[in-house]
Amino acid sequence: MNRLTLFGYAKTTKAIAKRFGPATFFDDKITVPHKDDEGNTLLPPSLFDPEKSKLEIPSPGFPPTHPLIKKSKNLISEYDLFLSDIAKTVIQHPTSNIQHLPFTIWISGTNGKTTTTQMVTHLLKERGAISGGNIGVPLAEMGANSPIWVLETSSFTLHYTKYAKPDLYLLLPITPDHLAWHGSKENYIADKLSPLKNMQEGEAVMLPKEFANSHTNGFKIPYNSYSDLSDYFGIDVKRVNFEGAFLLDAVLALGVSKILFDEIDYDKINSFKLDPHRQEKIVDNQGRLWVNDSKATNIDATIQALLPFKDKKILLILGGDDKGVDLTPLFCALKAYNITIFAIGKNSEKIAELSNKYSIECNIEKTVDNAVAAINRVLDLNSVAILSPAAASLDQFSSYAERGNIFKELIRSF
Repeated sequence: MNRLTLFGYAKTTKAIAKRFGPATFFDDKITVPHKDDEGNTLLPPSLFDPEKSKLEIPSPGFPPTHPLIKKSKNLISEYDLFLSDIAKTVIQHPTSNIQHLPFTIWISGTNGKTTTTQMVTHLLKERGAISGGNIGVPLAEMGANSPIWVLETSSFTLHYTKYAKPDLYLLLPITPDHLAWHGSKENYIADKLSPLKNMQEGEAVMLPKEFANSHTNGFKIPYNSYSDLSDYFGIDVKRVNFEGAFLLDAVLALGVSKILFDEIDYDKINSFKLDPHRQEKIVDNQGRLWVNDSKATNIDATIQALLPFKDKKILLILGGDDKGVDLTPLFCALKAYNITIFAIGKNSEKIAELSNKYSIECNIEKTVDNAVAAINRVLDLNSVAILSPAAASLDQFSSYAERGNIFKELIRSF
C-alpha cells in the first residue's frame, strides 16, 4: 500500500516527497519504473492502482481530465495536506500537518494575485508573515513556526482542495481564464468561490459584489472597486502612491492590516516596490513615456493597465498566444480610449479583424521590434506607448520576462 502517491514530478510534489518521503510518483514523462536519488519510486501512469494508494496529491497544474485524476479515490490538495486534519491519520507521519496551524490568508482571482500577496506580506512582515503557494514557495518548504501564511492561491489548487479553508480570503475580480483546464467559465468561477463553503463565523472574505450572494458562514466584505473598500476601512486613497489595478491591490492589503491589527500604514505600503514587467514606466532619451506591462497575459490585466492613461493618446502593443479566449470584452473597453493598436504575435490577424469591427486603428507588425520601430516614428510627449499584450508570450518568447526585456532593450536606443 502506497502511503503517499504524487501525480506529476514537479516542484510542489517533490517538496512534499522531501518532507514526507519516500513517496511514489506517477508522471507522463516516466516510461521505465525506477527510483530517484531520494529513494522515491517513479512510475508511468499506466501502473497506477487506486486500490494500492491511501492518498493522492497532484501537482497543482495537473489537469482534471487526466486518467490518473479520474481513477483516484483519495485525491486531496497540497493545502488539504498541510492545513486540515485529513492527512494526519492517513499517512501517519509526525509532521503530516502543522501542529500549530498558522493564520492563513488566501489570495485568489484572475489578476493581481502575486502583487497583492507581496503587498500583504510586506505590510505584515514585522508580524512574522511569510508568503508561499503559487507565488513560488511550496507549502512543504514554508516555515512551520511562522504565525501568518500569505498564500497566492491558484484556481488549480482550489479545484482539488476539499477540507482546508482560509482564515481570511481575498478574492480579486474574476474574468475568464484557464477555461480549457476548467472546462467552462462557470467551473472556473466555482473553483474560485469554493473556499467560502468551508469558512466559519469569525473568518472573513473580501469579494467582488457580483458574488456577494454566495453562501458562506464567514463575514463578507463585498466591493465593486477600490473606493468601496477604502470607504469601508477608512483608507485615504490620496495617500496611496499606486494607480490602476495596483491601487486595488494596495487597498486590499491595507484592509488586511486594518482587520488584523487596526493599522493603516501609508508609508509602509508606499515603500513597496513592484516587480518588473508590471506597468513599468520608462522615459526614453527624448522624454517620451513607454510602459512595459509584459506580464499582462489576459484581457483584464490589459484593461487595468490602460486606466491611468485615459486622457492620453495610447499606442498599444497587443497580441501573442491568447489561447482562444474571446477578446470581445477587451475591444468593448478599448472603444473608450484614443488608441492605436500595433498587433504582434500569433493572433495578429484576429486582433486586426476585431479592430476593424470596432473601428479602432490597427497596424499589423507581427513582432515587438517592428512594433517599437513603428511607434518610435509617431510617439510624442503627449502620448504613451504601452506593451500590454493580453496574451501569453510563448508563441515568440521563452517567457513574458524575455518579451519585456527585449521591449526595454529596444527603447534604450532612442
